[in-house]
Amino acid sequence: MVIAQHIQQHFPLDEVWLVVSPQNPFKEKKNLLPERTRWNMVDLAIGEAIGLRASDVEFALQRPSYTVATLAHLKEKHPEFLFHLIMGSDNRKNLHKWRNGDYIETHFPIIVYPRGTDVAQPMTNTHWVDAPRMEISSSHIRQELKAGKEVRYLLPEKVWEYLTDSDLYR
Repeated sequence: MVIAQHIQQHFPLDEVWLVVSPQNPFKEKKNLLPERTRWNMVDLAIGEAIGLRASDVEFALQRPSYTVATLAHLKEKHPEFLFHLIMGSDNRKNLHKWRNGDYIETHFPIIVYPRGTDVAQPMTNTHWVDAPRMEISSSHIRQELKAGKEVRYLLPEKVWEYLTDSDLYR
């Protein structure tokens, strides 16, 4: 949420849509919570934040979810918008492995958040974010929850309450 809000406020973007993917082609579906549960947590995290939106656009698209198909769908449905793709530097380095990654790179501006020790590198159609480094990942939070550790301050309050009430990941 910190990164999404920072990007929305420091780039000329009207909104940042946080797209919940029902099936990432690089992840096993059996390890994912139901898509509506994940969307609900994103929506709770956003709360009343201006300029952020939870999106379920991929729920109606073919699975697994390929970013190139999502972007094409969004461009067709909203031709008045210029869509950007926001990703971590780890994903940017691997964009060539994505379905039609070269097309994405050519047709959509990419905003990259550096992760770990990655530093800005010149790449086609890519804008690097100068944002606070957050070394917290969703994988880390899930592991901590499964281990019975306290994660209250790693999550937005409403998401933490939702997880506590539902006992997810435990």
